[in-house]
Amino acid sequence: MKIAGKVCVVTGGASGIGKALASRFVAEGASAVVIADLNGDAVSAVASEIGAQSFAVDVRDESAIAAMVAAVESEHGQIDLFCSNAGIIGVDGEPWWATGADNALWQRMWEIHVMSHVYAARACLPSMIARGDGYFLNTASAAGLLAQIGSAPYSVTKHAAVSFAESLSITHGDDGIKVSCLCPQAVDTAMTAGTEGGGVAGVDGMLSADAVADAVVSGLDAESFLILPHPEVEDYRQNKARSYDRWLGGMRKLRRLFTDPVGQ
Repeated sequence: MKIAGKVCVVTGGASGIGKALASRFVAEGASAVVIADLNGDAVSAVASEIGAQSFAVDVRDESAIAAMVAAVESEHGQIDLFCSNAGIIGVDGEPWWATGADNALWQRMWEIHVMSHVYAARACLPSMIARGDGYFLNTASAAGLLAQIGSAPYSVTKHAAVSFAESLSITHGDDGIKVSCLCPQAVDTAMTAGTEGGGVAGVDGMLSADAVADAVVSGLDAESFLILPHPEVEDYRQNKARSYDRWLGGMRKLRRLFTDPVGQ
């Protein structure tokens, strides 16, 4: 897919990866770029800066996503690419249990990392299927292919995000619907602020949001399902598939490096 001449929507577009994607789409010659974010003032400012259109939207609200999609389709005729990108981070509580995060965080991550993708697909698919063409870029994480040490709800919901993207591709690929799933490791955004080198996710280095946007444009051009800005992730994914037990042992060792360095 070439971005030039396309109508693109990006959620979580006020900062980080979302802002970088929207900026790059404008530079690539998209016919319209629409950015949505919970922070209405911030997304409006970004839209003015880059020459985009903005909506203040809580992606946990299906009716708000549906209303935005309807408004964009009414004004621009169609949505060619919907980038479901909004995300949050949170850590497990103490003691360091996989179940340590409270229920509210689990629920919030489920709604933002999974259901927002579902809501976007429900809103966009009817018109996309009717014309036999449409593209979804769902931002997940390398954690959705591997694991996020220190945040079980992040890891679990990002796995679900990858699975939903797979389901979209399997179910609607024959309808002309294309799907890509963005799975970076550490990216220099507000989500990694305050961590040294991106923490455990930064073991292979931290990329800029602009570098991720470069990878996305290349991945969309190739229509690749997995877009991996950190190429090492594919090796880790293959290692996990070859020997689950060995991979789990390696992940436990990595956890010890970041949580109990004295006890090595």
